[in-house]
Amino acid sequence: MAGAIIENMSTKKLVILGFFILVFQVISILVGALIEEDVIITIDAGLAYRDDLISDWTTEFRSVEQRPLRCTFPVPKTYENEGRFYHCDPIPFMELGSVAHKYFLINLRLPVNDTVNVGIGEIKDIQIVGIHQNGGFTTVWISMKTVFSPWIFGATVWYWHRLSLMARPPVLLERVIFALGISMTFLNVPVEWLSLGFEWTWILLFEDVQQGAFYSALFCFWIIFCGEHLMDQSQRNQLSAYWWQVGLVVFGSSVLLIFDLSERGVHLTNPFYSVWASETGTRVAITFIIVAGISVCLYFLSLCGVVHCVFRNIGGKTQQLPAMPEARRLRYKGIIFRFKFLMLVTLACAAMTVIFFILNQVSEGHWHWGDYTLQVHSAFLTGIYGMWNLYVFSIIFLYAPSHKHNKNKSGDSQQTDTLEKPEKTYRITGKVAEE
Repeated sequence: MAGAIIENMSTKKLVILGFFILVFQVISILVGALIEEDVIITIDAGLAYRDDLISDWTTEFRSVEQRPLRCTFPVPKTYENEGRFYHCDPIPFMELGSVAHKYFLINLRLPVNDTVNVGIGEIKDIQIVGIHQNGGFTTVWISMKTVFSPWIFGATVWYWHRLSLMARPPVLLERVIFALGISMTFLNVPVEWLSLGFEWTWILLFEDVQQGAFYSALFCFWIIFCGEHLMDQSQRNQLSAYWWQVGLVVFGSSVLLIFDLSERGVHLTNPFYSVWASETGTRVAITFIIVAGISVCLYFLSLCGVVHCVFRNIGGKTQQLPAMPEARRLRYKGIIFRFKFLMLVTLACAAMTVIFFILNQVSEGHWHWGDYTLQVHSAFLTGIYGMWNLYVFSIIFLYAPSHKHNKNKSGDSQQTDTLEKPEKTYRITGKVAEE
């Protein structure tokens, strides 16, 4: 049996991701201790914790796991090279979503009998490599969520208040913007602060649900946002017109949730479980990541096609501007320019989101793919997160209904055109523009 004590050097019990891999050192003995191909190693693992140096260890998890042991011998297997070590691939061992204690004790035992741990060679040493979310990034990340959470929440409440003051019911685009604000608020909730008083092992799963809900709302919003500025007036404001696009987004989000539950859900009771522990699980996971990457790339390409159609449609509207009075022509030129700029920002945000999604999926598995290495800088992660918040706030602010009042000649107050109908940009960019 082997054991290792890991000390949590953080002075605060914030959520700090802990991921551990094993590196075996197997010595080469040409007679009776060679490593067989496709060998499976069985590990009896246990995890205990304590918060000081005098208390007894409290066992938290215990499990018997199997992992594939893949080792190569870098030189010819001759008697001259006997005693050299094999080069073994790292083995995923354990993932903790909450490192809430001061000291952790990891116990490892390799049981041996006629059927278990046969053909694994003579193991001389086991190295435990820990990967964690450092304190500096944790502080920046939680601080951003703490700042953005009330900001986006206040903007969403303000937007709903504006919608409730209208005499007409909200159109589809306005409802989708409100749903986008809710999903952004849900993503911003800094539940990590509560881990100061509670040990929550489901934090990682909850964060995956937060991101999944936001991805679904954001992808659906882009479909409807571009589509509503492209369709005829008679076809607008109908969710059924987007049933297959929205259905594909919901289906993809459901598959992502099932994939997360297959691993992160099991981690709630067994942090030693890994979907990468078997050849079948590895192939399924890699296939899923490849399919997910291809799907979001196709989504982005289709979104680019829709944006191109919207720009071409707006180009036809600009040809009608010379026939308008000068005041109206200048006003519509400004509206069209701002709308084109917003569409380009939307396209840039979509491109960065797709890149972030693919890198996020790949980076979760790079430790399991052996010689493949990928490093995502923390500035990129925080930058994408800040971009989402600024984009959602801009959409809420720009598409909030206006409530200015004009006085008519009789002195009666009447609401403006934008109070009773959708915003000007929304109305003039369809195939049949309204006056």
